Amino acid sequence: MSAAAPHDALSAPEGFLEAVGATPERLAAVEAFRLMLEAANARSNLVGRSTLPGFWRRHFLDSAQLAWLAPSARIWADLGSGAGLPGLVLAILMKGRAGAHVHLVESVAKRCAFLTRVATALDLPVTIHHARAEALALEVDTVTARACAPLTRLLEFAAPTMRPGAAGLFLKGQGVDIEITEARRSWRFDAFCHESLSDPRGRVVSVTGLARVG
Repeated sequence: MSAAAPHDALSAPEGFLEAVGATPERLAAVEAFRLMLEAANARSNLVGRSTLPGFWRRHFLDSAQLAWLAPSARIWADLGSGAGLPGLVLAILMKGRAGAHVHLVESVAKRCAFLTRVATALDLPVTIHHARAEALALEVDTVTARACAPLTRLLEFAAPTMRPGAAGLFLKGQGVDIEITEARRSWRFDAFCHESLSDPRGRVVSVTGLARVG
């Protein structure tokens, strides 16, 4: 698929691509990322191979919707960044915006190496942290994660960075209501679930006011 084609492939809301800053140049950068991911994935399983043919919906739209939901956020932390989803997509979409920066937090060295190759090749506004998320306390507007951990554990990972008042936007599946109920045993927080633009079964969970119970 060419970088000019995602309009038909995404079936995103009207004005979505413009709102998230998906200019032709940035879509071309996303396509370059897609090709690098495809090549790397043949050697190391960064994402499920069956998901790559549906990259523009399964990975790009899933990631880009975060920029749609938090248009004023400029500094992000992507916990357990893995293949750079959603962090690298957000960095591509925000490249050139004043104050834009994405912290990619990943504990596996080979994944950090891939993130570094892509970030260098595309000259992206990112910092790559080879570390465990709970060991960092970053100053950001929004914390995100995708397929990282159940919400109770994910909030443990995110707490040091969310403590100064950052919001969380977490990509979750259809079992998110159960995860929220379980997480409330250990955490106090306000939560709102947005229907995912990439999969009607998925949710994007907005978390604010995070504090530990007791």
